[in-house]
Amino acid sequence: MRPALRAAEAAGRFPHALLLHANPGTGGETLGLWVTQLLLCGVRGERPCGECLDCRRVLEGQHPDFTLLTPIEESKQIRIDQIRELLSELTLTSHGRGYKVALITPADALNVNAANALLKTLEEPSARTLLLLLAAEPSRLPATVRSRCQRLRVAPPTRAESLAWLEAQRPGADFGAALDILGNAPFAAREADLAALSAVRKDTLDALAQLRHGGGDPAGIAERWARGETGLHLRTVETWISERIRRAMVGSDGSVESGASPHLSERVEDLNIRSLFGLLDQTRELAALLETPLNRALGIENLLRSLSFRAAAGRH
Repeated sequence: MRPALRAAEAAGRFPHALLLHANPGTGGETLGLWVTQLLLCGVRGERPCGECLDCRRVLEGQHPDFTLLTPIEESKQIRIDQIRELLSELTLTSHGRGYKVALITPADALNVNAANALLKTLEEPSARTLLLLLAAEPSRLPATVRSRCQRLRVAPPTRAESLAWLEAQRPGADFGAALDILGNAPFAAREADLAALSAVRKDTLDALAQLRHGGGDPAGIAERWARGETGLHLRTVETWISERIRRAMVGSDGSVESGASPHLSERVEDLNIRSLFGLLDQTRELAALLETPLNRALGIENLLRSLSFRAAAGRH
């Protein structure tokens, strides 16, 4: 990906808008900053050098030709006044190599009015201006915005790649539990409190084991999770379900079975594939609603009862 971007910059055919599709914690923002350095680096020869004043200012957020746009403080949205201020900044004369660059992250946090305000610039871009939109869920952006961007998918690393990179960053640290919760998101895992993540994972898996075998108190567990790290508990449940889907769809020889049995064997806890996907959707929908005026405890309790009910149904 980087050689292609370098070649496009060298040939003077860089797009005016890039939509970077990357899962959280997988390096999308790092790639966005690298692209910014590529266009603003002040050295001759292969760019970016990563060491010149321009490259360092990009990483520090101090470059006069670079704007990093994120939700303000506790807001979960990027608003129209932020976009209007950005567009005014992009009309100013550049200070360096001629480019003006804006990185909008997460771009899927643009509210409707902000996205519409951005659309005019996407339709009539200024010369030597680059808009970088980083999104985990590009489908949340209006189709009119997506269609005017060149899209790049940042492939998530494998678990082995994530572990190797993390162990090089922090030798001796055990990142297994962090990846079990966060998925293959090494940048997020690097900054995580590993002991806290391990405790959340153990608590979640212990509760699921109790429920799966007819024990546990869904209401009590839900109240406890609602007062604590709700998002991390739900991420652990999501990973737990995803692993069972993977095991259900992969045969003993490692190949995907096109005609998988409607019910899974005991080794994947007697849940059928359709139920697993339904539970996965329910978990993700609940996680997406955490920032709304939701009764968290009730939502978690409903999910836990669905898990225990469907497990019991599968055993009969």
